[in-house]
Amino acid sequence: MASGGKFFLGTDVGLDHLAHRQPFAEYAHRLLALSETGRLILCVSALSFSNLYYLLRKLRGHDEALVLLAKLKLLVRVSAVTEAEIQFALSSRFKDFEDAIQHFAAKAEGNVGAIITRNKVDYSVSQIPVLSPDEILAQIDA
Repeated sequence: MASGGKFFLGTDVGLDHLAHRQPFAEYAHRLLALSETGRLILCVSALSFSNLYYLLRKLRGHDEALVLLAKLKLLVRVSAVTEAEIQFALSSRFKDFEDAIQHFAAKAEGNVGAIITRNKVDYSVSQIPVLSPDEILAQIDA
């Protein structure tokens, strides 16, 4: 895969990056670095920001959570979660409601090459390709 393209970043990968969760942080850091240099566009749903704040606040406290999210915001495009995405998620065959919302936010974003997550099993009914961070990096580096 040549450089470029637009991808949807799952909350788990965002948390790997922001919380330096090992052994996954390296892949997440590389993805965000590619976004920072413009080699690809990473989209993150508005829902992910809420979920990330909740998790980071427990790990690092309110102030640091906001600092980390502000840094993330500089590297990604925020995809809306509207009434339509919620309705699609409610009537979908996804087993995990949060993943359904993420999927339909990615669909609404349009032209998303893949959803990047370590939680591929919960996206078995996705209409968008689903790749792990190491898989997408292997394709980009090829």
